[in-house]
Amino acid sequence: MDRIITTLPGMENILRCRDLPSFYRGAESDQAEPLKALVIECHQMFRGRGVILNTFEDLDGPLLSQMRLKFPRVFAVGPLHAHLSSRRASDAKTTPSTSSFWEVDRSCLTWLDSQPLKSVLYVSFGSITTVTRERLMEFWYGLVNSKKRFLWVMRPDMVEGEDSHDWVPPELEKGTKERGFIVGWAPQEEVLAHKAIGGFLTHSGWNSTLESLVAGVPMICWPYFADQQINSRFVSEVWKVGLDMKDVCDRDVVEKMVNDLMVHRREEFLKSAQAMAILAHKTVSPGGSSYSSLEDLIQYIKLIS
Repeated sequence: MDRIITTLPGMENILRCRDLPSFYRGAESDQAEPLKALVIECHQMFRGRGVILNTFEDLDGPLLSQMRLKFPRVFAVGPLHAHLSSRRASDAKTTPSTSSFWEVDRSCLTWLDSQPLKSVLYVSFGSITTVTRERLMEFWYGLVNSKKRFLWVMRPDMVEGEDSHDWVPPELEKGTKERGFIVGWAPQEEVLAHKAIGGFLTHSGWNSTLESLVAGVPMICWPYFADQQINSRFVSEVWKVGLDMKDVCDRDVVEKMVNDLMVHRREEFLKSAQAMAILAHKTVSPGGSSYSSLEDLIQYIKLIS
């Protein structure tokens, strides 16, 4: 699984076998349907007049260069949520929107207001990732044992099985009461932009990854499936804005990585993350590559219609 893959254009010598999408790992019978769907999607892309991607040149330049050898037009217009925020700021008539899957608990923002600068680790595994109770306990013990403050999004459906509401050990209850805050769902963009947030333990979904990059927040990545394995590798080895914890769910590792991110390597990761945030904001500003690419896309749609 640690063999380096040398033949992926634009990603030479970056990915290991374990960094490929999760459906490559099973038996051939397990791989058949996902790979078939992927092949069909690729054929559809090649038939299209262009490809629209939620990324930007400074983030994925080598990959975009390779794609432009295969596709007639590649529109890199991301980060899309940063475009929206930028245009809301410049247009008072823009109507705010929400994409929340769950009812947002805004009490976490009040709690964050009372925490020191860059002292809180935000923990969220997205809208569909599930964990076993055993893994939940490993994460929970790791967070509490790290002695760091944490804000954890624990969805009602996040824990697999019927025992999701089982008894919680007293030491976890005590540690959470002292330094933690748990909500069912949080306004993630606002949380990541909050001055108290110093890190993000994430499942490495693309939306969460982009939101963290735009906010300049370093990450600990625990990918679940699909593209998340690749995203987490890029976070740690290419963009250098965090740590990759894939294939591991152990309280000691969680504790160590939290302290590495929030204490021992804090300045290193903050510097890289904040530099990437500057590039992300610049790309959606007038004259930026994504700003221009979005304008080109709009003009192209007008032209062909």
